[in-house]
This record gives sequence, C-alpha cells and structure tokens, in this order.
Amino acid sequence: MDKEQEQKLVFKIADLLRENKELSTQIKELTEFNRNLTKQNEKLESILANISPKYLPKEISEHVKTRTKRFEMATVLYADIRGLKKISEQAGTSDIIDELDKIFFHFNTIVKKYKIEKIKTIGDAYMCAGGVPEKNITNPLDVVLAALEMKNYLNKLKQEYEKQNKKFWDLKLGIHTGPVTATFSGRRKINYELKGDTVHIATRMASASEIGQINISIMTYELVKQYFACEYNGKIPVKYKGDMEMYFLKRIKPAFSENRKIGDKPNQIFWNKYLLRQFNDLQEIILDKLEKELPDHLYYHNFKHTIDVINQAELIGYGEGVDDESILLLKTAALFHDAGHIIGYDEHEYHGTQLAREYLPKYKYTEEQIAEICNLIMATKLPPNPQNLLESIMCDADLDYLGRSDFIPVSNTLYKEMKEQNKIGSLNDWNKLQVKFLTNHQFFTKTALSLREVNKQMQIERIKKLTEVEIE
Repeated sequence: MDKEQEQKLVFKIADLLRENKELSTQIKELTEFNRNLTKQNEKLESILANISPKYLPKEISEHVKTRTKRFEMATVLYADIRGLKKISEQAGTSDIIDELDKIFFHFNTIVKKYKIEKIKTIGDAYMCAGGVPEKNITNPLDVVLAALEMKNYLNKLKQEYEKQNKKFWDLKLGIHTGPVTATFSGRRKINYELKGDTVHIATRMASASEIGQINISIMTYELVKQYFACEYNGKIPVKYKGDMEMYFLKRIKPAFSENRKIGDKPNQIFWNKYLLRQFNDLQEIILDKLEKELPDHLYYHNFKHTIDVINQAELIGYGEGVDDESILLLKTAALFHDAGHIIGYDEHEYHGTQLAREYLPKYKYTEEQIAEICNLIMATKLPPNPQNLLESIMCDADLDYLGRSDFIPVSNTLYKEMKEQNKIGSLNDWNKLQVKFLTNHQFFTKTALSLREVNKQMQIERIKKLTEVEIE
C-alpha cells in the first residue's frame, strides 16, 4: 500500500470515528428523552387510574380499556350474611353498617392471607375467588381454608353477642370450582368482574346451604376431599348441567390438623402436601424464566437439564424411602440448582440459592425449608461431597446421566457448551477429561448404584478405547 492510499485510509477512519461519536451522542440524547417520556407517561397513567372513565373525554376514556381473560380453573366463594331484619330490631342503621363493615374487613384480611381475590360485596353478600388474576393449582384448597376461617370467625363473634343477649348475623357459604371469564378494569387499582356458570353455581351453593354451613359443589369436593371431612348434602338442579351433587364442608381431617379434635388449622403434614401440589405452579414460572433468560451457549445447563434433575431427584428419593417433605425439598432444590446460570456461570450454585431465597417465601416455604434447599443446591458444586442422605440423592440426581444410555448425546452438549466458552480444547482433550472424571466419580445412594453404576463402567471402557489413555 502506497503513502497516498494510507493517507486516504487514515482520513476514512477519522471520518468513521467522528460519525460514531456523533451517533453515540444522539443515542444518549434519545435515551434521556425516552426516559423522561416514560416518567411522564407513568404519571399520566397514575392520574387516569384514579378517575372514572365516565368523567373523561371519549378519546381519553378509550385509553383506559377493560381487559378480558379466561381462567380454566377458578374457585368462587359466595358468602350470604343473613340477619339484617332481626338485628335492626335491636340496633340503629349506622350500627348495623358498622358491624357489617367490621365483618367484611376481617374477611378481606383472610382473603389476602390466602392470596385470594376479593371480587365484590353486594349488600350483605361477599364474593371472592381463588385462581384469579394469577392462575394456580391450589386455589380450591386456598378458598376452602379461607371459608373455614370465615365461618369460625363469625361463630366466635356470634357466641360473644349471645352472651350479651344480642342478636347476630348468620352465615351461609357456597363454593364451586370451574372456568370463569374475568374482566379487568383500571390500571393502578384493578377492579375485577367475574362471569360464567361458575359464579352462578357458587351463589346457588350458598342458597342451598344451611345456616352456619359451607356448601361445596361436587367439583370442589373432588379436589379437596383428600384433606377435608365432608358430608353429603343431596343434589340441586343446575341449568344445562342437570342435577349437581353437593357436600357440607365440615373440618380439616384429623391427620392434617394441628388440633385433631377441632380440625380448624392445617398442620405441617398438610402444608407439605400443599406445597408438593403447588410445586407445579412454581416449576412453570421458573422453567419459563430459564427458557427466556439463560444464555444461548448453555447447551447442557438448560431448562431440559433442570427437568431431568427434578425427575431423577424424585425417582431416587422415593427409591431411598424419604418422606413427602424431603421429596419437596429435593424437587425444589433441583428446580433452582442451575438457575444461577442466569446471573453467572462459575458461581451458579450460589446464585441459585439467592434466587431460591427470593422466590420461595412467596410460596409458603418456611425459613428452615429454604435453608435446607440452599444446602442441597450447594451440594451439587463439584467435586460432590454430600454430608447426608438428601445431599447424596441430590448429587446422584445431578449426575445421573453418567450411567444412562443417553450418556453420549448429553455429554456432547456439555462439550459443546465448554468449547464455546474456551474451557476445553480438542475432542481428545475432552475424552481424556471424561475418563478421569468418570473414574473418580461415585454414586452415593443404593438406588443410583443399582440403576447406573454398571452402565457408567461401560462408558469408561468405551472412552478409554477411543483415547487409549492410561489411568494412573
């Protein structure tokens, strides 16, 4: 290249650098402008959320649109609070309203405790629903537990009033589980309206109930009968559905109750089974997060591997005869054990524990359970050195593929992952590392040894022949 060409190239590079600098300045200005617009938009959204659309101009009110969503499984509770006439004979109107407000306020507290959504109050009736606005598989249990608390609360108040020879409200409760269509309106404060047969049937259940009873439909009964004692209450005709069976919900079964005689509060056995059922919801959320946020170069440490470890942890756990709570801890640890790759590769076990501590309190896990789950996650850090049975199960589940028939394709994904990060050299280097790792590896549980050890030894011999490596 002659001097003239070099000079032209230098000038061209200088022009490109200047253009790049100008573009960078423009990007910064646009970013700041967008940030200010976003702040202004948020302020306007906040103001609009607190103004009824009927007071807004048409072109603005159209901005505050309602949204509709269908939920395939929601549980609706309808509480019919009766006794207005007999109480009005003893008290003034303002006293009646105050008393009713007090009851509804306490109901709201119960509803919030079980993460149920209050839908509306209609005079002396109260309606709420589980599984809305966020779907969850535990909503029948949540609503039934809330109904028992509502019933017990009103019974205690009634006893206090009877001691003073004062009349009090009576309660009839109806519950039904089925699909609903929910309409959402508002932005800052969301209002809900439910439509569909499920709402209608819940009100019918309340009408067909008796004073002081919780009347549930056959659909709800089938979903909660494992944990709650119920009493058959006949049939009721339902439009387009024929006769529907009903049951009075009486109490929590003794095996799942803190107080076996009363059956009003669930014990830890109940909560362990509840959490195992709820695990499906948690798993869906975390797997979706992994699929969206894990780096593309993770061909091995991806959501498929997480599903595999969850399944193997459960399989080995049952093989080792552990209890329900242990299965819950193992499956939850397996769900989070590689989630830390979202944050970083080398310390992903630690990052996984941080994610577990962020999510699990929202799902009713105790502090002790969360601590144990974090220990199980850290036990997967290589080289494995488990200190107890659950950690042994976790380690075996994480490396279960070493003794499976799909060892080769799974191993290839790990090689590809490490190769892209410059953590391994040639395929021959990888095979040497494989032989060394497999030879030093051990399965810790009897279940894993019986299922995987023979095939693992076959893999060692196969790779040795490929590499002709002598193991020291």
